[in-house]
Amino acid sequence: MVDTLPGTSSALPALIRFENIYKSFGSQVVLNGVSIAFTEGQTTVVLGPSGTGKSVLLKHIVGLLQPDAGQVYYRDERIDHLSDRDMSPIRKKIGFLFQLSALFDSMTVGDNVAFPLRTHSRLSKADIDDRVAERLAMVGMENSERKMPGELSGGQRKRVALARAIALNPELVLYDEPTTGLDPIRSDVINELILKLHEELKVSAIVVTHDLASAFKVGERMVILMGGGIIADGSADDLRSHRDPRVQQFITGRADEADLRALHRI
Repeated sequence: MVDTLPGTSSALPALIRFENIYKSFGSQVVLNGVSIAFTEGQTTVVLGPSGTGKSVLLKHIVGLLQPDAGQVYYRDERIDHLSDRDMSPIRKKIGFLFQLSALFDSMTVGDNVAFPLRTHSRLSKADIDDRVAERLAMVGMENSERKMPGELSGGQRKRVALARAIALNPELVLYDEPTTGLDPIRSDVINELILKLHEELKVSAIVVTHDLASAFKVGERMVILMGGGIIADGSADDLRSHRDPRVQQFITGRADEADLRALHRI
């Protein structure tokens, strides 16, 4: 199965594929028949207003959520109906950077990064220690193994969480709002790390973000999710020249006219 991306001349293999995905929470329809393929070796940024299902999309990839209807494929294997046990081999291939880092506060930095290695690998203690040191150095957190998460800044916690996400040498990394809560300088450090890992580890990536500066810096392909569906899909230039007024409003950050009228109503 291959999908040709807007703005490209060649077909690229799909690593993740959604086919006609529906997902609701009570009466709220979040994903309304979404079909999209994420290609191997590429960094795709998923944009959209709050509550449009961006993080929900990521959680379907690792089996934290199942669709109400439709299918999810990892390469050519359908995964949306798998049990936790059967999903385990797939999850080992995926690193997940959670929005709030999700570090274990009772564990040291070293133990946090080592956790997936101790749980899902047969590496010796010495090899685990070496891998932990290597991954922490890769994100600029060398010699921090003995620190506790509470001693770290928000940006440092993100970097440790990223070191943990890449501990098992994943082929895909999912980033859920990686720059949330960080100032512009620390946000750019995370952006640089995303680019570095893409180059050095050759990982595919899906980045969910509200941060347009981050999106335009790291995204090779950009997707806008709105109203339960995909309204734009292409390169940064494709989005900048997109004719849909919803796309232009989002990427320029303009307030909705109805909201402005309500604010200025006397």
